[in-house]
Amino acid sequence: MKKKKERLPVLENIRIESIAAEGKCIARHEDMVIFVEGVVAPGDVVDLRITRKKKNFMEAVPLRFHSLSKERTEPFCQHFGLCGGCKWQHIPYQTQLDYKQQQVKDHLERIAKVELPALQPILPSAETTYYRNKLEFTFSPNRWLTDEDLRSEKLLEKRTLGFHIPKRFDKILDIEHCYLQPEPSNPIRLAVKEYARLHNLSFFDNVKNEGFLRNLIIRTANIGEVMVILQVYRPDKPEVEKLLAYLLEQFPQITSLQYVVNPKGNETFHDLEVICFAGKPYITEQMEDLQFRVGPKSFYQTNAQQAYELYKITREYAGLQDHEVVYDLYTGTGTIANFVARQAKKVVGLEYVPMAVEDAKVNSQINQITNTSFFAGDIKDLLTGHFLAQHGKPDVVITDPPRAGMDPQVIQMLLEAEPQKIVYVSCNPATQARDIALLDAKYKVEALQPVDMFPHTYHVENVALLAKK
Repeated sequence: MKKKKERLPVLENIRIESIAAEGKCIARHEDMVIFVEGVVAPGDVVDLRITRKKKNFMEAVPLRFHSLSKERTEPFCQHFGLCGGCKWQHIPYQTQLDYKQQQVKDHLERIAKVELPALQPILPSAETTYYRNKLEFTFSPNRWLTDEDLRSEKLLEKRTLGFHIPKRFDKILDIEHCYLQPEPSNPIRLAVKEYARLHNLSFFDNVKNEGFLRNLIIRTANIGEVMVILQVYRPDKPEVEKLLAYLLEQFPQITSLQYVVNPKGNETFHDLEVICFAGKPYITEQMEDLQFRVGPKSFYQTNAQQAYELYKITREYAGLQDHEVVYDLYTGTGTIANFVARQAKKVVGLEYVPMAVEDAKVNSQINQITNTSFFAGDIKDLLTGHFLAQHGKPDVVITDPPRAGMDPQVIQMLLEAEPQKIVYVSCNPATQARDIALLDAKYKVEALQPVDMFPHTYHVENVALLAKK
């Protein structure tokens, strides 16, 4: 006999207490912790609809607001609450920073459980809007209809170009103005959408796998260059080139105009040919006197201005001398490696994406940096005793792993290599804390600096300096 599903309750007049990891808020009811998703803030009093019930906690979404917190502020974006980005717009920026600082502190104390120095005050982002240098927009014939749309008696245009509704791969929110990327991002997106509608170009339906226009990527560089990449589902060179020629005429500031035909089941195109229609096949970011080429497939920190601050902290913590060998693990396109190379004897960069390694080599060449070398492969397979013997043991290791943190085998090799310093840059303080605990056998944490790279989101970076005991 099938077990009857428990009916989940609605809890009334619950006060939101605090913010937890991953941006969820915390409330309590009868000694049970409740993790609340949605546009709530500490101090709100709400009715909660329970969505999941476990032995030690529940999950919920707000159903009705009785009173709003004094900590709230007015969101500046008309799309707030529907769009999946900038989820903390309703919380003042200084309060966001306070919660991010506390998040780093809690993870390090609860997970690492090692002796820690005082946590430095979080470094705020100088810009809290228009700080991203890359955005991706999706075409769809299935525009998400807002409450206002449903009340309207006008004939609605359902073809749209915007962002995915959270947890809905098939519905796209039409975006009028986005506060994430500087101009000309908004006018370019709107021009593409209107051209496509006027010329009756079909928008890709990712449920039926049919249509023409699929994806639009806009990248902007801090020296003023602009890259636009149009992704289409099937080849139709005349239509693509007419659209791109129109864009170039309307926006002569575009310095790199490219397109890709992608018939796959997803929007990734790292394995596909990208065709340069006009301009250069890359744009250039500048950091101090260094230049970094950013191609259509290149990774580059999306908040370039704050990345510079992050790298300066990394360089300061490394405290390099000209006789030292540096290993830069998870080097990506070699931005950190090239940024610190002039202070070191040599820098060895390791990265698991081969294309990123090729970008790293190019970035060394264009900056006339000759003391770097880069290797592609799984870091745990690359970093072996044989590799250390061949390239020299590192005096300093800089590591900037993905959110999952470092592989245990990599940590074991670091313990065997015994560099004097490890500078650990992390986008996930929880996995960083776990790795610090594993390194505690030989390393002491000497400095900690949180950095806010993404205002109005719960994401936070942290830089830790570990010194050999």
